[in-house]
Amino acid sequence: MGAVSGTGALRAHLIEARLAGTLATPREKSLARYRLFAARDPRALLGLEPAGRWPVAEVSRLMARRCGGPADPARTRGPNVIDPDRTLAALDRFADRIAAAAARRAPVLLGTGHPDRLLEFYAALAGALAAAGCAVVTPGRGVPVRMTTRCGVRTYVLDYVRGVALVRGTGVGGASGKGRVHTHSPLPVRRALAAAAECGGPLPELVVGDHGWICGAGQLGFEAIGLADADDPGPFVGEAEGRVCAVVPLDDAVAEVHYRPLWRYVLNRAELPW
Repeated sequence: MGAVSGTGALRAHLIEARLAGTLATPREKSLARYRLFAARDPRALLGLEPAGRWPVAEVSRLMARRCGGPADPARTRGPNVIDPDRTLAALDRFADRIAAAAARRAPVLLGTGHPDRLLEFYAALAGALAAAGCAVVTPGRGVPVRMTTRCGVRTYVLDYVRGVALVRGTGVGGASGKGRVHTHSPLPVRRALAAAAECGGPLPELVVGDHGWICGAGQLGFEAIGLADADDPGPFVGEAEGRVCAVVPLDDAVAEVHYRPLWRYVLNRAELPW
């Protein structure tokens, strides 16, 4: 994919790649997740323990404010929608946190539950932060992570690729062809942070990721920023309650190449080389 420069060009790219604007996923999927979140289902909480009640109607209103879709939970049909201008504004907040971490040479932990979609995005940030003098920490490589799946409890392992944490299958169901597992669980970040504490650190001053990586870290009091889709209210509730610092609304499941202009935009705004 060619370079995308300037806010206007990036906005057009967000819409064309369906990262924002009208998305491929249906609104019904979002509402189902909002109901799970309101019921405090761990699959939707992603490691967050909300302080507020968050009934379905309030979750829907929050997601409308953060993502730009319809606020009425009675509107049950049609595609998911994310306002590209909200994505751009959130990218600026995200980039400013990256810049601040680079300026103070903070230790940083990056992790993803979408390794086959978002690995390059986070790896680019990891490389730039390392070049700026930040310690990109990789605690707990190889430790087992036992997670509940639809097929029962499975054991995976914590791994790192280009400085980015993920969980890898061990010949069991749920692994992709590369052995990298898609997960919403907060258990990987908990294991990574526990491993960092057990070995004497350094503990990260910033956690960058998605799903359980940012909700789980934010719940434990770490500065956390990341990406989230319109059907995942956990990070946005965490942001609203002050436990997650910056969340970028976008579709988190398009082809990996489409995120390239986003990390380039972030690094340019943060004045970091790529």
